[in-house]
Amino acid sequence: MSHAFTRNLTFQSNDLGKEATIMLTFDADMEGLYEDFFPVVWKVSKFGKTGPYRAHATYTSQLAFSKPQVVDGNIIDAETCVKINDSEKTSLTEANDVYHFSPPQAGTSGVLQAVNNTGAIQDIAVGFMNAGDLMPKPALYFKEVGDGSHVTAEFTPVLRAYITSDYQETAIIRGAIDTPAIWSQNLAALPEHTTWTLKRDAASGHYSVVQV
Repeated sequence: MSHAFTRNLTFQSNDLGKEATIMLTFDADMEGLYEDFFPVVWKVSKFGKTGPYRAHATYTSQLAFSKPQVVDGNIIDAETCVKINDSEKTSLTEANDVYHFSPPQAGTSGVLQAVNNTGAIQDIAVGFMNAGDLMPKPALYFKEVGDGSHVTAEFTPVLRAYITSDYQETAIIRGAIDTPAIWSQNLAALPEHTTWTLKRDAASGHYSVVQV
C-alpha cells in the first residue's frame, strides 16, 4: 500500500450568470453499481449568479469500512468503522448489540473486503478518513449484505461533478444521475492542491470546470 495522500480541491466562480449547484460523488463506472452498491453524495456547493464564490473539499486516501446509520435515504453517521488498505480484509461481528470490525488481515490483491459475520443482514459502507475525523466520509453504500456474505470494493478515487440541486450531502444515490458529469478526475493523479473555476456558456447554458 502506498503512503496515504491528501487532495485539497477548491472550486470557484465569478459572475457565473446563473445560480448553480455542484454535486460531487464517486460514481465512476464500476461493475455492480446501482445493483450491489450505490454511490453516496460527498459535497454539495452552491454558486451564485453574480460575484465571487468558492468551495473547498479535502480527500484523504486512507479508506475505511463502516456500519452506516441510514435515515430517510441519507447516511447520517456510522456506528463503528475500521481503517482498511488495498488487499486487506476485515470481518464484521456482533455481540450484545455491539458491532465490531476485526483488525484487517491480508486478503485478495487489489481489493478491499469486509465479511458479514453478524448472523443477520447488514448495511456496510466504504469511505475515506480525513485527518481528525472519528468516522469516515461514506463513498459507496452496500445494502443488505447477507450473513456470511462479503463486500468486495475495488475503489478508485475518480471524482465526478454534476450540476444538480436534486441531492443533499450524504444522500445515497439509488440510480444513475440524469444529467451528464461536467468534470471527472482521478484524485490520485492530481497534485495535493488544485483550484478549478466553474464557468457557464451564456449562449448554450452549458457548464464547464477549468483548472486554474
